[in-house]
Amino acid sequence: METGAFGTLTPKQEEIVTLLNGVGMKRNVAKVLVYLSELPEATSREIERATDLRQPEVSIAMRELKEQEWVNCRESKTENKGRPVKIYSISLGLNDITNILEQKKRQEAETQISMINRMRECIES
Repeated sequence: METGAFGTLTPKQEEIVTLLNGVGMKRNVAKVLVYLSELPEATSREIERATDLRQPEVSIAMRELKEQEWVNCRESKTENKGRPVKIYSISLGLNDITNILEQKKRQEAETQISMINRMRECIES
């Protein structure tokens, strides 16, 4: 996969975002994840432009991805005065992340089925 014109997401990437959202991932988090999966690294500003998200939205998405340990972050000093630029990279491929999501959803389903079975036992006794 590659990014579309002007660094925007391609239709295929948008579909992956929609699918990730459908299995419970927040849309903004999914957009950032899919965009980063195509690049060795990207700055926060590049992510904002490509995903059409505002800086606070990107920061929130990054915090969630870092909590999952799916992205890495490093800082790079700029030539100008001011804050260093944050540069992000994905730490796991989308296939690995998909496997993690699948395992989590299977565990959730098994837990719910167990509760339903227990409910039946309670009703029948």
